Amino acid sequence: MNGPVPPLSAGTIDAPSGIDVTVGQGVAGGAVAAFLTTLAVAAVLVAVRPAYVERMTDAVLERPASSFLYGLFLLLALFVSVFMLAITGIGLLLAVPLLLVAYVVWAVGAAVAYLAVADRLVGHDDGWPKAILVAAALNGVLAATGVGALVALAIGATGFGAVLDDWFG
Repeated sequence: MNGPVPPLSAGTIDAPSGIDVTVGQGVAGGAVAAFLTTLAVAAVLVAVRPAYVERMTDAVLERPASSFLYGLFLLLALFVSVFMLAITGIGLLLAVPLLLVAYVVWAVGAAVAYLAVADRLVGHDDGWPKAILVAAALNGVLAATGVGALVALAIGATGFGAVLDDWFG
């Protein structure tokens, strides 16, 4: 580096390139992305496969612990597999598509799990729109907080496990 590194100011990361990145903007962006992803995926799922959504939300609510443990196990297995593929170099050609598919499955699973929580909170007897908004808001709010991110991870893993258990179980 050329010269001393300037001290960090509160809430700001001073990059060597001179670009200031505010930490709050990153957290807010993540929260907005979580909200929009859940909103879009949940809306598409409810519009295209409402019976599947009903079945999966029931599975999440009936077996939350086993869905969580299965999802967590498969998530760890995914990361180990991707790491092992990536270090081989040629396996990177398989790792990237695997991660993309896993992201889509995670988004579906998380949307299902958040819909299950939202259904418990507001119900869906008058239709899914209110539950979809509550699910998206829950994910956005949890993504905006440090401890909430751990809860969001647990909810996402539960949905991930329920979806994969339905496909492979």
